[in-house]
Order: sequence, then C-alpha cells, then structure tokens
Amino acid sequence: MKGLVPGNKMKGVDICGIRYNCYIIRADLGYYLKTTDLKDASFLTLCDLHHSCVGEHYVGHINDSIYIIKENSYRRVTNLTTDSGRERKPIHPNYHNGDYYFSAMGKFYIVFKDKNIYKKTSKLTSPDCQEYPLNVDFSDGLYYWGRSFHFYMMRMTEEWGVEFIKASDFSSGNREWFASVHKDILDFLPGGLSVTKGPVVGTWEKVTSQNNDTCTPMHFERSVKKKVGYNKETVTKITHNWNVKLSATVKLNKLAALIANAQVSFETEYGGSFMKVEKKNWNEETEISEDISQDLPPYTHLHIWQYKLSLGEDTILFCPDLKYTYDENPPTEIPRSY
Repeated sequence: MKGLVPGNKMKGVDICGIRYNCYIIRADLGYYLKTTDLKDASFLTLCDLHHSCVGEHYVGHINDSIYIIKENSYRRVTNLTTDSGRERKPIHPNYHNGDYYFSAMGKFYIVFKDKNIYKKTSKLTSPDCQEYPLNVDFSDGLYYWGRSFHFYMMRMTEEWGVEFIKASDFSSGNREWFASVHKDILDFLPGGLSVTKGPVVGTWEKVTSQNNDTCTPMHFERSVKKKVGYNKETVTKITHNWNVKLSATVKLNKLAALIANAQVSFETEYGGSFMKVEKKNWNEETEISEDISQDLPPYTHLHIWQYKLSLGEDTILFCPDLKYTYDENPPTEIPRSY
C-alpha cells in the first residue's frame, strides 16, 4: 500500500496545533493549511509561510505561540505568515535530533523513534526532563502533535487508510478516539496523492509508426503532433476545496502543480516515480509539432514513443522527448529527469 512520507523523513513538513486550530505546514512549498478539524474540509484556509519561518519542526503551544525548530535552536512566533512576536533561543542538547516535537498541557514532548522513547520537559532550554517508553501502539506514527490537553498521532492502516488518534498518554497505549483524515488534507501532505488518487505510473505511449516493407532503404519524414506539459484540469482538482487567505500570493493552479511535482519526485514507496522534473517544465498542457527525419533500412518497422506520467488513472504530465524503437515493444529506458 502506497502511503504518506513520514514527517521525520522530510524536514519542514509538520502538523502542529494551537487550541482549536491545526496547522499543516509545507515549508518546502512555502505554504500551510489551517483547519479546525482534520476529518472535515469545510474550513481549510491556505496561507503564506513567511520566509523566516522555514524550519524543520513546528510545535504549537498553549501560550498561543508556534516554536519553529531548526538544527539546535528554536524561533518562537505568534503568526507563521507575518513572523510576529519572534524570539530565538538555543535548545538544550537533551532534545537535539528528535524525530518529532510537539506540545500539550503546557509541556514539550520529543519523540525518539529509534530508541522507542519520548521526553517531556517544561522548557526546551532546560536540562530537566522526564523520559518515558513509547508504547508500541503509538510507535508507527507519521506525524505527532498536540492541542491543549491531548496528543494526536497520524498513521497509515491497511484496512482503513490514513487515520489520526487522540490520546492523553503515549506510554499506556490507551486510545481515546480516532477518525479518518479528509482527502483534501491528505492531498496537501507529501505522498497523500498516492492515497487519494493512486501512485504515479510512467508509461510509453506510441505516437506514430512507419513501416518499410520493401527491399530498398527508405527515407521517412513527417511532422508529428505531441502533447507537452501538465494536465491542468486533473492537477487543479487537488486544491478545489481550499480557501485562499488574502495574504496568499500563490495561484492555486501553480500550487497544485508544485504538489504534483513533489509527488512525482518521491520514491515508489510513497507513490512517486523518483523522477525529477524542473519546475519550469510544469507548463499547461499544449500540443506542438515535431519534424521527424529518419532513414529506414529494408524491412524495418519504426515506432515513435512518448513518455507520460499518470496519477492513478489520470494523465498528469507529458515528457517532451520522443524515443524510437524498431519493434513493437516500448523503450526500456525510463526517464529520471527533464
């Protein structure tokens, strides 16, 4: 089953909570989603992420601040779009190199997955902390965050897809409540498109062919029509339920293309094709002509192919380069970049 990229595998992508709000941050894209309920898409708001608020981990605190952790220090702000209320301090070595950081009940929690432990402290600058075992029921989290008096964890399940769990003690394994994550939120998370739409699949599509069934060489010339760019109609469905705050300068179709481009680049484990596509090549789909000139030896069958990428059942991107084969089998070479 294809799935989400874990938060500890992709720095700068995180979920944090302050009171009734959740923030889903994509520092790699420069934006975040704000919502009150991960199981409902009714109140999704897209906001700009200030360039000074790009970090590795994000922690929402009951004091209405967000702690942005980068390397061994944090930046505390009250607004991720304006960078207001900012303050910087070093983090004590006890909490360096954590996999996940979150806060609940006024305390900070740091999860170390390899050690199956988490630490609790009142201040990230203080050496004073308590260490607890991470219960096996909470060891498979992709994201961890807190909201006021509870912990939350997001995970993949084979039977029910992506769900998030509410708890008050990660040592006991007692789950108070769980629910499925709404698809519009999954689409914003790295790897989420593979869950909601299917993995990225690359295929060679035959554009045209030419046979030389004679005993003499033949020169073949033709103007071939091919598609290039991305399928705007398919890609922009990703963002159709998002409200754009006035501060957000991005055009939704451009952001959708960025999200799709990131999905394409992921490893196959997360539903990608491990293909690097330059952002400048994510232009809207159009049809262009290419002149073909080829010498065909006697009794030769020429087949001309174009590589395309699909997300689930929908084509999203056409690669511009054409490839030739002299049998009906498509090329074996798989493009890794363009």
